[in-house]
Amino acid sequence: QVQLVESGGGLMQAGGSQRRSCAASGNIFSIDVMAWYRQVSGKARELVARITSADSTYFADSVKGRFTITRDNDKNTVYLQMNSLQPEDTAVYYCYAYYRANHYWGQGTQVTVSS
Repeated sequence: QVQLVESGGGLMQAGGSQRRSCAASGNIFSIDVMAWYRQVSGKARELVARITSADSTYFADSVKGRFTITRDNDKNTVYLQMNSLQPEDTAVYYCYAYYRANHYWGQGTQVTVSS
């Protein structure tokens, strides 16, 4: 069993930056994939960024060049650095982990970017 605890979020101004973190706990060795998703009310949850245990990354086109994802394998923690935030980034952000063929989600945290 993996528990994901997120930190960060809240209200920010357009053009601002924030770093989110998500710490995984439980009897785990090495998490295969960690990622961040986001969801706007009434829309499907979308993948924002993903990082594998080999540090291979993927970014949605909407955040390329603005967001960075990194992970600390010793701490089982994933970070999402969000720069040049835009109102379109407003959403509930969820941390995700894929471990031993199971999917795990964080509790979700609202990020609101005001213009």
